[in-house]
Amino acid sequence: MAKENKISMEHGAGGQQMQSLIGDIILKNFTNTKAGSVGLDSLDDGATIDLDRAYLAANKNAELVMTTDSHVVKPIFFPGGDIGKVAVCGAINDLAVMGARPLAVSCGMIIPEGFSITDLEKVVRSMNSALEEIGVPLITGDTKTVEGTALDSIIINIAAIGICDAPVRDCGLRLGDKIIVSGYIADHGMALLTKREGFEFNSDLESDTAPLWKMIEPILSVQTDAKERAVTAMKDPTRGGVADSLNEMAQKSKVGVRIYEEKLPIRETVYVSCEMLGLDPLEIANEGKAVIGVRPECADAVLEILKKHPYGKDAAVIGEVTDEKPGKVILVSELGSTRYVDVPTGDPIPRVC
Repeated sequence: MAKENKISMEHGAGGQQMQSLIGDIILKNFTNTKAGSVGLDSLDDGATIDLDRAYLAANKNAELVMTTDSHVVKPIFFPGGDIGKVAVCGAINDLAVMGARPLAVSCGMIIPEGFSITDLEKVVRSMNSALEEIGVPLITGDTKTVEGTALDSIIINIAAIGICDAPVRDCGLRLGDKIIVSGYIADHGMALLTKREGFEFNSDLESDTAPLWKMIEPILSVQTDAKERAVTAMKDPTRGGVADSLNEMAQKSKVGVRIYEEKLPIRETVYVSCEMLGLDPLEIANEGKAVIGVRPECADAVLEILKKHPYGKDAAVIGEVTDEKPGKVILVSELGSTRYVDVPTGDPIPRVC
């Protein structure tokens, strides 16, 4: 295997080569493989999760939260990350914005014949690094191989399980809420696009791909004077960007959202690149940001907590929830004019997650 350094069909056939691939590349590079008595290292047909009895006793209404996501990123390596990091962070962030503490993840890979084993090991190490950062184990998985003509690159699916006592929904916006975004938007999509197309006008731009649980966890404890949770709604603005997330939140919550152009955190390189390419940064994918609805009296407290974390240091209040045009998002320009922020009709940058 080391001599050939390429994936063959035998690596997915269940025999010796597949076992070598799992042992030498996958198991060797994951440091945390158990959430219960049976983990990935057991190579059983499944894995177990030891539920936190103390947590369950203290939270009678605790629920498990499960999410799954498949990733078809092109190119698989880009400034600031790779397909493995995106896959892990995407699943973890889906749990985080629902207020769920991640417990464990699984991984399914479909790998084309001829894929570099060296590249596969880089991807696996990247996944492990992201999981180590938040202390979450990968406990089970699956590997399949297909003919080289069937795929142009690797596909990764991550399923993740978390637990919470009261899920945060994306339909919970209330009148008066402040809208917070946790940092600069559109970095991921633009970093990947410039790499893929060979543009050099913003070569210093990197993807924002990051696991957000440690940033989000402390803001879940912020309460209003009435002892209500300050955070009313959350979403991670991946495909379709902030525009898609805000529209979905407004429509589901049956409220209007007003945001302000001068308050949007957008890097100069991203703004210039989008201007040149005719793209709207509000529609560009992010992989390390959260859009958060917060009760107005708690907005400063939440913002202060976010800014203490490296992933939230550039967080900003970008608007508020109104009764104007329920289900719509309105952008106020720096000159005071307004326009609707529509749901993106297509994918401006395909295969970014």
